[in-house]
This record gives sequence, structure tokens and C-alpha cells, in this order.
Amino acid sequence: MNTKIRKQIERRKRRIARRLDKSDNRGCSRPVMTAANIHYEIAERTRATAHGGIAAIHLLVRQLGLDRAIDRHLGLLKIHLPYHDSDHVLNIAYNLLAGGTCLEHLELLRSDEAYLDALGARRIPDPTTAGDFCRRFDAPDIFRLQQLFNAVA
Repeated sequence: MNTKIRKQIERRKRRIARRLDKSDNRGCSRPVMTAANIHYEIAERTRATAHGGIAAIHLLVRQLGLDRAIDRHLGLLKIHLPYHDSDHVLNIAYNLLAGGTCLEHLELLRSDEAYLDALGARRIPDPTTAGDFCRRFDAPDIFRLQQLFNAVA
């Protein structure tokens, strides 16, 4: 980590420590949540997502070769337009890691530009397409996918 970034992180930690200081009781005569006139700005070059760790997970998946193994050995899709087997499997796994509890939550991730950028994806499968993919699985396919996970890990 370079010096500039380290200093920014340290400065932010100090600011938070000051805000959380229990001995500073200024402003206790009123509720602490008092925001009234909030302004939002949209930056051209800066984007953020609540799912920032997903890029690290995806990098690990790629370094392990899990995505390639899924595409090579699962074989549920005969035509890859526009998605491959690994796109579907990882999309569902990443949805869970991002806090999703059902396929419908994929729609939230599809509209998160920073999330898509973190994965290097132009788009990800929508809930309907993901559901169609899930319905292709039978017991031997699930077993084969589990074997792939175990072989790569």
C-alpha cells in the first residue's frame, strides 16, 4: 500500500475515533440524528458498491480456475449466447455472498454499475434467466458441480 493511501486511511480512522469518543458529550441536549438539508453529488469517476469484496472473490475464482472448470465439465448449456455455465453458477453464488436470499435479488445487482464493474461484466443474468438455468439441473448435474468444486479447491 503506498504512503498516500495509508495516510488517507489513518486520517479516516482518526476522524471516526474522534466521532466515537465517549468523553465528548457536546450536543447531547438534542437527538444525534439531526440531518435536515442533505445534498447528493454524482461523481464522474468515482463509484462505490456495498459489495466491494466481490472483486476479490472473483479474482480467487479465476486464479483457482473454477470458472474454466465449470465451463469445461458442467455442460448444461449447448449454446453460449450470451452466458456460459460459469456465468450462471457464479452469478447465483455471488448473489448469496452479496446478501441476496432469492433469485429476484439478482435484479438489484444487475442495476449496480459498480458491482458489474467489479466483476468486469457488461451484464449478468436476470432472475428469470437464472431460474431457467436452475431448472436444467438434475441430481447427476448437482453431483458433478460438487465434484468440480472439490477438485478445484
